[in-house]
Amino acid sequence: MLEMASLGSKILQLRSVEFAGKYNVPLRVLHSFQEGPGTLITTDDNEDSMEQPIISGIAFNRDEAKLTIRGVPDTPGVAFKILGPISAANIDIDMIVQNVARDNTTDFTFTVNNIDYDKAIEVLRATALEIGAGEVSGTTSIAKVSIVGVGMRSHPGVASCMFEALAKENINIQMISTSEIRVSVVIDEKYVELAVRALHTAFGLDAPEK
Repeated sequence: MLEMASLGSKILQLRSVEFAGKYNVPLRVLHSFQEGPGTLITTDDNEDSMEQPIISGIAFNRDEAKLTIRGVPDTPGVAFKILGPISAANIDIDMIVQNVARDNTTDFTFTVNNIDYDKAIEVLRATALEIGAGEVSGTTSIAKVSIVGVGMRSHPGVASCMFEALAKENINIQMISTSEIRVSVVIDEKYVELAVRALHTAFGLDAPEK
């Protein structure tokens, strides 16, 4: 739940999840407009399910922007030369991808929050001139979609299932980021709802509860 809250799920406030996890306090999420038991969020003590690749939910965030600097000299410290000024401008960086070409140059792509896009691309253009890089480009028409669950590191089929579901809908993946409990992809913003529906179906999250 901490991962989902940080990835854009608006159900729980991030700090509430942090405190609940730190002090092992169960959380119950209730509907704002109707009565019901809601959803209980607590520690799972079921040992039989510990190693199962359980996908708990799908999160998405439209407040993302992507920036790319091309033709960067592939030398030691180049990542710091690019990201250092971004950090100095108090801009948080999310996903990072670096591709090295045969001509000893690299294309460097990263994502920031939408509200920081204008400032970030201005800083990046100044950096490109300083380090002798090529074109700087960017877009705010992207979104990040994530699947969150346990046991994902030891079950590579989870990631391939996600990629297959998106491929069936002809949704192109622009960037990929993974952790032990999360796989995130950057896609075109216009495909967010389609992607979320496809992933819910692929992982059985839209099936009726038994």
